[in-house]
Amino acid sequence: MSIALFVPCYVDQLKPRVGLAALDLLRAAGLDVEVLTEVACCGQPLLTAGEEPRARELAARFVDRTRAHETVVTPSGSCAATLEIHGDRLVPNPPGGRPRVVELTRFLSENGNLPGPDNGFPARVGLHASCHALRELRQGTASETRTAPQPDPAAALLARIPDLELIDLTRRDECCGFGGVFSVEEEAVSTRMGLDRLEDHRRGRAEVLTSTDVSCLLHLEGLARRQDAPLRILHIAEILAEATLGPGWLERNADGSSDGPR
Repeated sequence: MSIALFVPCYVDQLKPRVGLAALDLLRAAGLDVEVLTEVACCGQPLLTAGEEPRARELAARFVDRTRAHETVVTPSGSCAATLEIHGDRLVPNPPGGRPRVVELTRFLSENGNLPGPDNGFPARVGLHASCHALRELRQGTASETRTAPQPDPAAALLARIPDLELIDLTRRDECCGFGGVFSVEEEAVSTRMGLDRLEDHRRGRAEVLTSTDVSCLLHLEGLARRQDAPLRILHIAEILAEATLGPGWLERNADGSSDGPR
């Protein structure tokens, strides 16, 4: 299987350690992975801003640069949803076809070759369900859904980790309020929604808040920081890397820089 790793623009610029964690996890699963260097954005920011023609240009570039691969894995539910769910509309019938774009936790769950998380992760962890992963990719079951329950690969992977306690949330699938451009145009509403999510995690006495989406985590991290909340914010790839490849993986990669091929 030809695998490529797509590190989204905001992950690369703001949380590069998440990209390193994804790469290390895929390699630990025994996969030969090519990191995409000629595509930086899936077009989602433009799409959510109503700039569909410009989003289409970026999506077309993505397809053109990745058609040699069967599968593209990304540590982002929102980017995976943009390319996999909206791809046919943005770039219909591309010559040579297109790769399947898969969110990281779904791919790791389907692949099944990731070593056991023997190092553990002793913490109470709250899992924030990203709207794109939940309601577009159907990774988990939304509370309003009337159809058969869908598996949640993120929760399943966390449940395997020794010493990790996954907390129960009062409103487990409520939006954090980020929503890309929404958080800029509707700042007050976005902030209130984010504070509600943080309060739900506090009620569960979470020590760590995680998600499949860095965008949600950046929003919640900013709000938590302003409140001096004692809450650690980590992408699920970082937790999996510490539990599977650590102990000490997080500390060794604290600055998010690569030390060359691994």
